[in-house]
Amino acid sequence: QVQLVESGGGLVQAGGSLRLSCAASGRTFGSYAMGWFRQAPGKEREFVAAISRSGGSTYYDDSVKGRFTISRDNAKNTVYLQMNSLKPEDTAVYYCAARPSDRPYDSWGQGTQVTVSS
Repeated sequence: QVQLVESGGGLVQAGGSLRLSCAASGRTFGSYAMGWFRQAPGKEREFVAAISRSGGSTYYDDSVKGRFTISRDNAKNTVYLQMNSLKPEDTAVYYCAARPSDRPYDSWGQGTQVTVSS
């Protein structure tokens, strides 16, 4: 497992942008696929985006496709989530997660709050 720490959340008006960062500990960051998830009050945690170990493949939930971009810098042990054209329904606690190849996500950060006002 790796230790993950998210940052970059905050309060933003609808239509605005935020960039979330997730810093990972350890020397094996490049061996983990990474994902972003979110959980709104009273709702289940849901998938937002994922990126392969090399960064060559990315995946998005339909609700964020075209607005959010996931990326990673393996030299900095960091994964990012650029969020543009934010909507009030994007309000949630955002979590990053790591999974070893072909296995479920097994490391989670503590989450960072994103609040989008209308």
